[in-house]
Amino acid sequence: MKGQHTYSVSIQWTGNTGTGTSTYTGYDRNHTISIVDKPTISGSSDPAFRGDKTKHNPEELLVAALSSCHMLWYLHLCSEAGIIVTAYTDQATGTMQETPDGGLRFTEVSLHPIVTVAETAMSPRATALHKKANELCFIARSVNFTVQHKPVCLVADQ
Repeated sequence: MKGQHTYSVSIQWTGNTGTGTSTYTGYDRNHTISIVDKPTISGSSDPAFRGDKTKHNPEELLVAALSSCHMLWYLHLCSEAGIIVTAYTDQATGTMQETPDGGLRFTEVSLHPIVTVAETAMSPRATALHKKANELCFIARSVNFTVQHKPVCLVADQ
């Protein structure tokens, strides 16, 4: 796992309605995200930016990437620590703010993982490992905004 890792993604705009980008309202924001040997993702912009609400948008995918990266590191750390996780869900949220230059940027993402562990004694360490997972998550380490964690730890069969 050492060294450099490269990822390749193909994006194709599919929103030309016949006149290209001749006007701001004259084209769709639809596109496809393709990765070799994986299902294609249909994307668009957020509906607030004239996008299709039935398709994934970059903002949602960024929040999902942070959430899934955290989860995968967390599960890895728990397995190494002998903590048996039996369930994991997260309802992640992201906040984006307009900037003075007319652009936008994320100001924070909050992860709300609900983790179920096998035994009560595992709960304190399981909760503490969220901090280490955040430190190791390469996506969280790559963004310039705060990624908060508000975990809940449950015990199976209680």
